Amino acid sequence: MAINIKPLADRVLVKRLDEEEEQKIGGIIIPDTAKEKPQEAEIVAVGPGKTEDGKRIELEVKVGDKVLFGKYSGTEVKIEGEEYLIMREDDILAIVG
Repeated sequence: MAINIKPLADRVLVKRLDEEEEQKIGGIIIPDTAKEKPQEAEIVAVGPGKTEDGKRIELEVKVGDKVLFGKYSGTEVKIEGEEYLIMREDDILAIVG
């Protein structure tokens, strides 16, 4: 599914990666509402980069990269029924593998 969104400046659009295992503590299944949201995501779209001193600085991340980001980073948005986050490249902590 192609998304028709182009983030501005140094922003990126990411989709959280689902955790594959249900969290269990002492045999108790934790409901979805009590689970922490994953802090790992895949980059879906990237902006052109920020401008400093009249020069464009490209982003270090690209579409398809899996990244780790801060717990309270980004703004949640819903596009075509799917949940995404828009955040600045500075909110990304690392590229995974």
